Amino acid sequence: MDAPVPAGTAVLRCRGLSKRFVVGRRRVQALEEVSVEAHAGRITGLIGPDGAGKTTLMRLAAGLLIPDSGTLEVLGLDVQRESVRVQESVGYMPQHFGLYEDLTVQENLDLYADLQGVPAGQRAPRYAELLHMTGLGPFTGRLAGRLSGGMKQKLGLACSLVHPPRLLLLDEPTVGVDPVSRRELWQIVYREAEQEGMSVLLSTAYLDEAERCHDVILLHEGRMLGVGTPAEVTAPMAGRSFLVKVPATGVSKRHLQAILARAPGVVDALIQGEDVRLVMAEGVTPDPARLWPEGPQLRIEPVPPRFEDAFVARLRALSPATELRLEAIGGGGHPPATPRSDEPVITVRNATRVFGSFQAVKGISFTVRRGEIFGLLGANGAGKTTTFRMLCGLLPASGGELRVAGHDLRHAAAQARARIGYMAQRFSLYVNLSVGENLAFYSAAYGLGGARRRERIRWALDNFELDPVVDTPAQDLPLGYLQRLAMAAALMHEPEILFLDEPTSGVDPLARRAFWARINALAESGVSVLVTTHFMDEANYCDRLVIMAAGEILAADTPEALKARFHSPEHPNPSMEDVFITLIQGHEQAAA
Repeated sequence: MDAPVPAGTAVLRCRGLSKRFVVGRRRVQALEEVSVEAHAGRITGLIGPDGAGKTTLMRLAAGLLIPDSGTLEVLGLDVQRESVRVQESVGYMPQHFGLYEDLTVQENLDLYADLQGVPAGQRAPRYAELLHMTGLGPFTGRLAGRLSGGMKQKLGLACSLVHPPRLLLLDEPTVGVDPVSRRELWQIVYREAEQEGMSVLLSTAYLDEAERCHDVILLHEGRMLGVGTPAEVTAPMAGRSFLVKVPATGVSKRHLQAILARAPGVVDALIQGEDVRLVMAEGVTPDPARLWPEGPQLRIEPVPPRFEDAFVARLRALSPATELRLEAIGGGGHPPATPRSDEPVITVRNATRVFGSFQAVKGISFTVRRGEIFGLLGANGAGKTTTFRMLCGLLPASGGELRVAGHDLRHAAAQARARIGYMAQRFSLYVNLSVGENLAFYSAAYGLGGARRRERIRWALDNFELDPVVDTPAQDLPLGYLQRLAMAAALMHEPEILFLDEPTSGVDPLARRAFWARINALAESGVSVLVTTHFMDEANYCDRLVIMAAGEILAADTPEALKARFHSPEHPNPSMEDVFITLIQGHEQAAA
């Protein structure tokens, strides 16, 4: 690596930076009058909701875009006048890193070494170092397209580090990556920053990752929202965060959260383990009698604030929460789904799936009950999506029994598909169609017509607040709106079972909260939900869950019971992430 920039020096300096785009028929102000600095030898986090301008700032800093106004210096170079030198001086890993999937791991490293001008004599020791850091040493001959999501991200990071840059730009490097791979990626980033003196500018959708940064830059709708260390951003929240214990009166934590979220003075209500975490408005003390006047006695205790509390409170101040119109799934006067019961609506017994000589799913068994939120967790490549596709009738099982909504998928897959909704990991929308046209297409595909079709489209536009963008092509929508549209499309035919494959990956925290409010309301009305997620805090919304690795189920239970299993003096209050990582690492060690 070139000589590190002296500590404290500004490696990025913006002054009045602005950038706008024309997207379809809309003018988008991606950045407006942004002035900020990032300093050498530190990990600086770019934090903001979907559409905040994080990626635009990254691409400007990489010399790939030119600002409309203002100034931007990177490593002392003016981006407008010296963009080529900037591109040669920084390492940049975009959200969708350009790996060549038909090349092997080694061939990708060789290609990026050629592009970065790394002398032949320096390559072998650098390759050895990178392969050791990423754990990709045993896989140098594997095609990049055959790697799991986490391994692809680690290979992308390795490729951007073949010639160690003085400034490394990482645009949401851990989105869609399991907790074990996230932890490994962060270890690499810390090592480069602490041992090599590399400066890092990193954007992320995970607010717990913001707390791992030395400094954070908060963006919202292209404007600066704040800057400082995570502790400095969090400090003003002292005395505003509380835990509310779920009363032992048969009240579910989902129902309690829904009640508290609408209570006066509440800024945020989030399920946290077996409790509900409250963030109150400034100067407001939570009063049980006001939070739930007609409910049971609530036990409330103060807790230290988190960075997420501070970030969400700032966003709420700019965009006050509106109460979601959470009608029963039928809407329009139609009856809600059958209430929750112990009736199994999904049954999996000894299911297997083989691709050639590779066994992706190895004899797994579980059941999902009516009105239950059931989580399917696992590392990248664990077999979750394969299991999903089998249960949706999109992929035949190689063996075992799978029953969905009373239908055996071997003989009646079409009948089962008519009873389910499926929200794919990449949102199966037609990007050239508008919001209204997508809804019309899906309602027709599900066999709806006439007045019923018009009624369901109106229900979707109202409940998912899509009216303002009804004529906008899907390709021009921000990620949060895409997620709403995908979910609305999956619900057009009032399914009794909803499949959600990593539905909140990359979505900002406010959109995630609105999404889970809708899911909780569906479950309370009797809809069964099967969900995969890499956000371990979202596992707390599940009634039960399984954790998979290499096609097998490692554990199956309620979140509370799983955390109790791993209670120890070292981990008196284990999180779901602690449980997940312990199980996955134990499985890997046993297989070694």
